[in-house]
Amino acid sequence: MTNPVRFEDISRGKPRLAAIDIGTNSFHLIIVEVDTSTGKFNTLGREKEIVRLGSGSTDMKLLHEDAVARAIDTLKKYKGLADSAGAEVRAIATSAVREAINQNEFIKKVKEETGIKIETASGVEEARYIYLGVLQALPVFNKRILLIDIGGGSTEFLIGYQREIAYDNSLKLGAIRLTQRFFKDKETNSKSAKACRQFIQGYMSPITRECARYKFDTAVGSSGTIMNLANIINVKQGGSPAARLNNFTFTKDELYEAVETILDAKNEKQRLKIQGLDPDRADIITAGALIVEQIFKELKIKEMVVSEYALREGIVLDTIEKKYMLKSKEHLSDLRYKSVMHIAENFRIEKEHAMHVTGLALKIFDQTKKLHTLGSTEKEYLEAAAILHEVGSFVSHSQHHRHSYYLIRNSEMLGFTEGEKEIIANIARYHRKSHPKAKHLDFAKLSTEDQLIIRKLAAILRVADGLDRSHTSSVKNIETKYDNNTVTFKLSGGDGKNLELDIWGAQSKSSLFEETFECNVKFEPVR
Repeated sequence: MTNPVRFEDISRGKPRLAAIDIGTNSFHLIIVEVDTSTGKFNTLGREKEIVRLGSGSTDMKLLHEDAVARAIDTLKKYKGLADSAGAEVRAIATSAVREAINQNEFIKKVKEETGIKIETASGVEEARYIYLGVLQALPVFNKRILLIDIGGGSTEFLIGYQREIAYDNSLKLGAIRLTQRFFKDKETNSKSAKACRQFIQGYMSPITRECARYKFDTAVGSSGTIMNLANIINVKQGGSPAARLNNFTFTKDELYEAVETILDAKNEKQRLKIQGLDPDRADIITAGALIVEQIFKELKIKEMVVSEYALREGIVLDTIEKKYMLKSKEHLSDLRYKSVMHIAENFRIEKEHAMHVTGLALKIFDQTKKLHTLGSTEKEYLEAAAILHEVGSFVSHSQHHRHSYYLIRNSEMLGFTEGEKEIIANIARYHRKSHPKAKHLDFAKLSTEDQLIIRKLAAILRVADGLDRSHTSSVKNIETKYDNNTVTFKLSGGDGKNLELDIWGAQSKSSLFEETFECNVKFEPVR
């Protein structure tokens, strides 16, 4: 590892986490020890491996066998290192995996062969993780920053201030992707460089327009391409090729000079002679350099500061917050709640009904823990799905449960991975009509573990939704009792309200609950 360490010598008692960044070009591992009282972490070791998971096609729609084999070999090694450190593993995949048509097969194969469960991040969620990492690496918390992270398959853009994100976007501009498109023979000429520049400029037009609306104090760059360009500039200035580059700043003129040096090297052999260049990037640095150059020109950047922290550190911080710092919260974390409510407001949900059903669902969840055995993370899935269960009515009331699935699945939800969005969308989809079935493709493609979570939470949501059949918030309280294989919901109403319609609604939607938890269900009004 980059920072070799004997794990048995580290003080015991503090939990350890291992974060894996499954990138298009390279995989990164960081193992840390967490101080749960402060949320800070101490890095025990790092590892980086060039995998080229996104190699083999210009559109990156397929993960090829040789790339998958390299990925699994690397992840087996990382799992071994994490196990030897006693660290819990969290792995996040980016562009290559989220775009692949065989994404599910890859994730399943990795789980079977390594025991690692991969989560896939959307482009904007990837940018959020990177932003978390940058805030720990640089003194920019009180500055409005423009964050740029260039990977093998995509480039993430984010404008943020004090953890609040004003704008973010992800473009399919990556060092590997553009190398395969414009420099496949690994040689550079003026024609291919010009075509690549024009492509980047055209592709960036929506970013250019949006960023013109925001003013930023500092431009921050992270990850391999920008780090390597910074190192080339650093060496030109007389610095050591092995120098730490966190908080290193370079100007636009220094960047343009470095880009010309790279373009002057017409083939990979010549590029390998460039001082400060990572030899593993000699074949893709030309495309990466042109991306940075055009970003500087289009967004009128005068200088950029480098962050050595990026996605993997962001994964660590996000995990610490969710697992330790937010443990006492009863509901969705602030970021997740804001994301959910933004969608709810955009699609004009019937807010009183949605929030009442959510309250009932969470009460049922808390009172039936012995049945479902789920934890706080799953409770957040239920809360999000309950708030959004009827967003599909914005499209049409007919089949609105299916429209709810589509809208949730395809909305940007900061704080949630793509896998979590899939679970939430399915819970909302099954709040009415058909039960989850193997013939439903969006349900069938999920792991057995996730399918069971959906069944349990959808069963609870159906009962909660039935208990507000009248849309009058008449059921004010629930007390749940489990006896002789029967779950009895004792219901209290306010102001002498008649609960017959709501009880009928809940009874008509209770069969999934009975099937899933293998019990009988009764509803009794308490007078």
